[in-house]
Amino acid sequence: MLGSTYGTFTTDPRRARVVACGEVPAPAVHGQAAPADDLDVSGRPLHAAVPDLDRFFRPESVAVIGASDAEGRPNTGITRQLMDWAERCGARLHPVHPTRQSVFGTPCFPSVAALPEQVDLAVLLVSDPLPVIEELAESKVKFAVAFASGFAETGEKGAAAQARLAAAVERSGLRLLGPNTNLNAFEKFRDDLEGPAIALITQSGHQGRPVFTMQEIGVRLSHWAPTGNEADLETSDFISYFAERPEVGAIACYVEGLKDGRSFLLAADHAAQRGVPVVAVKVGRTETGARMAASHTGKLTGADTVVDAAMRQYGVIRVDGLDELQDTSALLARARPPRAEGVVVYSISGGTGAHFSDLATEAGLRLPQLSDAKQTELHQWIPGYLNVANPVDNGGHPVGDWRGRKIIDAILDDPEVGVLICPITGPFPPMSDKLAQDLVDAAEQTDKLVCVVWGSPVGTEEAYRTTLLGSSRVATFRTFANCITAVRSYLDHHRFTTRYRSPFAEAPRTPSPSFRKAQALMRPGQQLSEHAAKQLLRAYGIRVPREQLVTSAAAAVRAAGLVGYPVVMKASGARLAHKSDLGLVKVGLTSASQVRDAYRELTDIARYEGIALDGVLVCQMVERGVEMVVGVTQDELFGPTVTVGLGGVLVEVLRDVAVRVPPFGEDQALAMLSELRGRPLLDGVRGGPPVDVDALVEVVLRVQRMALELGDELAELDINPLMVLGRGQGAVALDALAVCR
Repeated sequence: MLGSTYGTFTTDPRRARVVACGEVPAPAVHGQAAPADDLDVSGRPLHAAVPDLDRFFRPESVAVIGASDAEGRPNTGITRQLMDWAERCGARLHPVHPTRQSVFGTPCFPSVAALPEQVDLAVLLVSDPLPVIEELAESKVKFAVAFASGFAETGEKGAAAQARLAAAVERSGLRLLGPNTNLNAFEKFRDDLEGPAIALITQSGHQGRPVFTMQEIGVRLSHWAPTGNEADLETSDFISYFAERPEVGAIACYVEGLKDGRSFLLAADHAAQRGVPVVAVKVGRTETGARMAASHTGKLTGADTVVDAAMRQYGVIRVDGLDELQDTSALLARARPPRAEGVVVYSISGGTGAHFSDLATEAGLRLPQLSDAKQTELHQWIPGYLNVANPVDNGGHPVGDWRGRKIIDAILDDPEVGVLICPITGPFPPMSDKLAQDLVDAAEQTDKLVCVVWGSPVGTEEAYRTTLLGSSRVATFRTFANCITAVRSYLDHHRFTTRYRSPFAEAPRTPSPSFRKAQALMRPGQQLSEHAAKQLLRAYGIRVPREQLVTSAAAAVRAAGLVGYPVVMKASGARLAHKSDLGLVKVGLTSASQVRDAYRELTDIARYEGIALDGVLVCQMVERGVEMVVGVTQDELFGPTVTVGLGGVLVEVLRDVAVRVPPFGEDQALAMLSELRGRPLLDGVRGGPPVDVDALVEVVLRVQRMALELGDELAELDINPLMVLGRGQGAVALDALAVCR
């Protein structure tokens, strides 16, 4: 759409370079400096750090520090479980305890230094893991797990202890899981299930249990990473690692807090480039949820609107419940890419089909009407008085004989159809048994997605337990809502990855000439005056009105003549915001006398209110456009974020805004606009002309370049209103506020 963006930063698909799987440069890990080409303009990495965790999940040798076989001791049960796990994965396990000769009949060693070999993994069953870290480093242990609690989750003192532990791990060169983690990584995984698997990441082990239990209904799981307090290894590390595992079809996450926003985005980008879906429950949508999450994990939850936008920006599928996490990740792991986006609802009841279709349509799924030819074909087997346009109602009887399979095959044969959903609200044998079997058989013969909603609350029926759950090709659900959520996520994911271009691939590496101009205007720790803030915008090529800063009534009159009547006059001074509320803005002045009077009135008000001015702005008056707001704020997790929304007073009344985390390109800038409830205003309403959307997108991209280059130096930027003029006429920043750090 736009032929150019600011400087060299663009994601125009004609010019963007996509980083292929084998081309990702080695990232910086544990303090190693990344090459300059792998850093953006603010010195931050552009590629995910992908740790080699093979020896963590499949070690050849394991040391258990603090191993025990004493009856009644907590370490005893853990030691026994670890020994069983080591035997299953073929690892040599060495108990370590200063006072024991053997543990469960296995020779025990007094220290790590006394071990007969270098071990891949050390499991620390000690209350304070810090003293052990240096000993592990000297023995060149690759990985360690710390179960101990009492760290950041307990408050300030525990956070300080965790910081010391993290620093020791950083110096050691080993990688640590925990502290405050558990045994989930060493669970027994079924090895008799085939097909793509779910890899699970949780910060609360108990919250991952429902997903892990899906193995019992035939859904394969390959890994479980319980990250705990994430003093070292974090959710992002495991996302990046799992995205490269050939057996992983989807990554399911339960996230309480993100350790580092940038690392999370890089990991999500890494997964998106490889087409691996990431499904996440992220707590902290409410103030209560955020507070509870922080107390449990000792990490920032971040502003939820920013977290939500960042996940959407990088294709992370956010769901609300653990049941949705189960069903959505299972579908995405196992289903083949869609051949088409059309969804057909097929049922033995017209009421069921209509109910499901209403819910699916409201959720945004596309239910195309089947062609006349296809309806005629279906009426060969379905009575003519029944509706087969979509939803397809078979009336019940055809399901019980040879016609049932013919109907399913005919629907799946339609090129418009990519998904067939059959809600079976309750068992009605033998009809429901035959229908389930026909659906399973048809699914084996097609590359299209077949979904069944089994509505019975019992769940012990043969058709459900054996026929449907026994199929790796049919996606089976227990509720309408979860089926719709999963199918929508499935279609959204494949649509997203088809067009995905990594924004990091084209992020600016070096500062632009505008950056040097802008830096000269920055005043650390101060809020800039409107005049200075507009100079900052000019440095980045953002259009502002013709205006002059004056310090006398006579100069104001001369300036008005140069700017051109009518004019707007505004008081200008540092730390001066909400000028209209104080009467410090005068609009529509058309004569020299009005300008003189306005100057005196503005300066009198400022003097009375005790406001220091650097002068009065005499500005070109710009009318006849749509007022928008574009801004930059600093998020605790992600750093600078860019906001766009309806401007003027509407930004405070409607709060109709969209957020993105730089870097992003034109596609995401356009997506931001599409998320606004007020988007139709830009296209013209009630006979009004459409405005210059291209110019608005250009401003958003220039502002995000400013956010990238100025980084932490720019605490806040607010362009409000940005007047977007008619198509082809551009956009003008009528007012601006900038706060420097």
